[in-house]
Amino acid sequence: MHAVPIVSVDTVERRVRQLCVRFAARLPFHGWHHVSFVRSKAVEFAEVNGADVGVVEVAALVHDVNYLVRRNSRAEDGGNLRRAILDDAGIAAAVATRIEGIIAEAEMCTRHQHISLEAQALSDADTLFKALPVTPVVLAHKYLAENGVTLRELADKIIGEQHPVHDEGFYFYNASAAATYSRWASANLELWRCIQESLDDPTVERLLAAVP
Repeated sequence: MHAVPIVSVDTVERRVRQLCVRFAARLPFHGWHHVSFVRSKAVEFAEVNGADVGVVEVAALVHDVNYLVRRNSRAEDGGNLRRAILDDAGIAAAVATRIEGIIAEAEMCTRHQHISLEAQALSDADTLFKALPVTPVVLAHKYLAENGVTLRELADKIIGEQHPVHDEGFYFYNASAAATYSRWASANLELWRCIQESLDDPTVERLLAAVP
């Protein structure tokens, strides 16, 4: 028997999609477009690394519901909502606890080299979304609006959280993902380093202040 029946996955998907649609104005960055991307890639990575695909799929669907609870929040802030969604889908308490642990393991700011295979699959999918070349161009300003942070605060967050794991060699856990996407990740981090540096220039600061 699978830890997460297909019917439960479908129920979780339907509920999360409903929430994303209902609160779309509050989720310009972490909306259904983000959730569905992470879900798709997490399943792909789980199939490769031997993780429990059903558990990874549900974890991906609910990993960012904290942004429905509070702006600029941590995954743990969505624990009560996440548990309610999983309970309504008929997912066993032990499996729900496991999913909560996987989401906590996969968080960029706290993850390490030896997280579970399920957390690795989720982490690689979520990290890839961050590293996509289109993300800083098309979506970064949506993150600023959604979370009420400044460009400097976002740049500091990205470099502070992502630079160490990149330098320590586990930005991606999946070897194929690392081979395919590490160049994107390096370019993305270099861009955000340049943004940090540019914000120290008073002329740039005045330019941004003048932008309507």
